[in-house]
Amino acid sequence: MSCKYIIEGVTEEGRKFRPSDWIDRVSSMGATYDMQRLVYSDLLHPELYQGQKCLIIDTSLEQKNPGMFQYVMNFVKSNKLKMTEVCDVVESKLGT
Repeated sequence: MSCKYIIEGVTEEGRKFRPSDWIDRVSSMGATYDMQRLVYSDLLHPELYQGQKCLIIDTSLEQKNPGMFQYVMNFVKSNKLKMTEVCDVVESKLGT
């Protein structure tokens, strides 16, 4: 079963989190360059979810890169960001 964490750009209290580019900044930690183009990891990347830009973390990141996983989870917790765990994400919800 494939599970993902969906982290929204709002706090648990419903306030928009700043800076507005935090999702791109965090995602770039796992990205690589291919022909001078930034390529996000399948394990940690920005994506639209139900029409809102979110940070998507594949749960397998915890085994593949525990340090990065812990850093991101600490970031989410310390900033009280809204996070949902979804298993077998319906493809139609991603990218919309």
